[in-house]
Amino acid sequence: MISSVLLALVVVLGIVLLVPPLRRALISNRMLKFFRKILPQISQTEQEALDAGTVWWDGDLFSGKPDWNKLLAYPKPKLSAEEKTFLAGPVEQLCAMLDEWHITRKLHDLPPHVWQFIRDNGFFGMIIPRQYGGHGFSALAHSEVVMKIGSRSGTAAVSVMVPNSLGPAELLLHYGTEEQKNYYLPRLAKGREIPCFALTGPDAGSDAGSIPDFGIVCHGEFNGDQNVLGMRVTWEKRYITLGPVATLLGLAFRLHDPDGLLGEEKDLGITLALIPTHTPGVNIGRRHFPLDAAFQNGPNSGKDVFIPMDWVIGGRDGVGYGWRMLMNCLAAGRSISLPATSTGAAKLAARTSGAYGRVRVQFKTPIGRFEGVEEALARIGGNTYMMDAARVMTVGAVDLGEKPSVISAIVKYHLTERGRQAINDAMDIHGGKGICMGPSNYLGRAYQHIPVSITVEGANILTRSMIIFGQGAIRCHPYALREIRAANDSNAARASVEFDRALMGHIVFTIGNGTRSLLHGLTGGYLASAPGSVGPEVQGYYSQLTRFSAAFALLADISMLVLGGSLKRKEKLSARLGDILSMLYLCSATLKRFKDDDRPAADLPLLHWSMQDALYRMQEAFNGLLGNFPGGAVGIRLLRFLVFPWGKSFSPPSDELGHKVAKLMLTPGEARDRLTAGIYVPESADEPLGILEEALQCAVVSEAVETKLRAAVKAGRVPAQREEKIAAALKQRVITTHELELMGKMEALRRRVIMVDDFPRDFGDEPQAGPGPVEAIPEVAAEVIHDTAS
Repeated sequence: MISSVLLALVVVLGIVLLVPPLRRALISNRMLKFFRKILPQISQTEQEALDAGTVWWDGDLFSGKPDWNKLLAYPKPKLSAEEKTFLAGPVEQLCAMLDEWHITRKLHDLPPHVWQFIRDNGFFGMIIPRQYGGHGFSALAHSEVVMKIGSRSGTAAVSVMVPNSLGPAELLLHYGTEEQKNYYLPRLAKGREIPCFALTGPDAGSDAGSIPDFGIVCHGEFNGDQNVLGMRVTWEKRYITLGPVATLLGLAFRLHDPDGLLGEEKDLGITLALIPTHTPGVNIGRRHFPLDAAFQNGPNSGKDVFIPMDWVIGGRDGVGYGWRMLMNCLAAGRSISLPATSTGAAKLAARTSGAYGRVRVQFKTPIGRFEGVEEALARIGGNTYMMDAARVMTVGAVDLGEKPSVISAIVKYHLTERGRQAINDAMDIHGGKGICMGPSNYLGRAYQHIPVSITVEGANILTRSMIIFGQGAIRCHPYALREIRAANDSNAARASVEFDRALMGHIVFTIGNGTRSLLHGLTGGYLASAPGSVGPEVQGYYSQLTRFSAAFALLADISMLVLGGSLKRKEKLSARLGDILSMLYLCSATLKRFKDDDRPAADLPLLHWSMQDALYRMQEAFNGLLGNFPGGAVGIRLLRFLVFPWGKSFSPPSDELGHKVAKLMLTPGEARDRLTAGIYVPESADEPLGILEEALQCAVVSEAVETKLRAAVKAGRVPAQREEKIAAALKQRVITTHELELMGKMEALRRRVIMVDDFPRDFGDEPQAGPGPVEAIPEVAAEVIHDTAS
């Protein structure tokens, strides 16, 4: 009897599920009503942000079963011959011309000859196609140029990157009229116009879509014509980079048409226009000093400034489409500039900290071999390795034609934050060397200016808590956007059909991810998919990422179902979901880098450290999400069981692994060079970095000599006192005269490396000169050499 009832229920349920009209009537339409109640209110600007850009690898990570073979099949991004020549030529020359101390302390600007060099060599036209006089470089080349310059001078890097990022050139390329392109792009490419773009104002920072700046459509006088169709614009902007020196102002404002001169719509929406800064009524030229940085940045404003309609980007057809233009361009530009400068800073921190840790000696030991310093070195190395991997993979996506809006938010947030961590660790390692400003300080300005990167192009706190998952949950989810569109469809019949299809797919999707999450958790990820061609040393990482992708997709669905529209306000939960998605992406990039680099064994400590650190962070993000998830204890325990059936299983990188990373950074070689590739390293013996590099090379050789001396002392062959020890060691041929000279040179180099600048009390003169030429041999050593030769 019971079995007959159960069979009947299964048959009825099967009929309901398999007959679409019946399913819609009994299930989907009821769910549609519920869905419309919990659906968050989405403003027009939010909708345009959601519609902007493209979905790339982030879609796979949301799927719960990423296709690793697809990721690994993407070609490794490569520079063209022309791009390599530009980096080796004009970029190298520009870096050699830059003295950041002089720029920031004395001039508060780039020198005139540097500005001219930048113009003459087309640095402002890197993204502008050749047909307009630009270089037409790839996103990879753009990133490499900015990263290299940024490792030398933040002032120059910002001055170069802004015209090639979100600004008039990018907007004109995609949305300008032919007349606008033909006139402005050649002028921008050759530096005849200096552009800036004004979006942020006193009352519209992170909430840029609520800009109060406005324009009124009207007729006015222009160039002698009294009846030109245009608009009177009033605005107040600040934080506008290149604003004080700009000749061309890109401006965002909300346009109104109260008299219906363009049609029936009164509020036309956010609109973008290009305004020559000499236009009457434009107030521009004053500047800010963001943390005393010297790049040009300042406010501008205007009141009832009349501009003709053809100054709107895209002309009349571009009216009201400004926010969509900005979001689409930001999806690409945010992927390049700040990730590049942050990675450059991290590479500078890695190269200098490794060298300084080997050269600086305390307690007769290089400080880089102290375990406390090793911890900081390991963080710098592991973070830098992962940052560079994410930078390259993301610009590679841009070069493939993607505009990865969610991924651009991930790399903007995480690379600037990791760059900040790397600089902080480097400052700790350098100690007094790092905190005393002057020409010999190669870290101080980077440390001082890193919060600028944290603040711009979407403040990091809001990027993490609102944007990464907030956009990703809708943009990248295979069904959520379809459900939202169906719910907002005014055609009831069509909405019912489309929502039903999306809902059924969503249910199967969620059940599948729940099953995979539990299965992979029970088996420790052993059965999770991983490509077979990647090598046994990393195959397990792919399996764990597949496992966590399924768990992430499951919890994302449950979070949206349980919290609905309130998830938008649960910023801490949203941030943790965003952290999980971000770690999945950063790990994907790291594994792809290792494969694209042909799996160099010497890089394995960096790979293992960065992957283990990220997996641990991901686990803690899951733990924080589950520990704060609303609902009953039974439901939370069930979710935790689905994700971690045996409890937490990942630990931070071990001390031994950190030791291997630190050793790699302390040792000149291919692995260290790969880690820091692409930054500017001067060869001149008068440059602080050049001296540091020479000292590192000398330290490696001189340590071998010192080891022989210590062994001779321990064996009783030579006395322990310094003068007697050296004389006896020479006499007994423990060391050679050349080796003694090398030790003397090492001491002179070490002295120059550890010295910091000092100034008169009134800062009136240049800093005190260093301790003399590198070739100088300490007095004691010179005397011993003379006596031995005699």
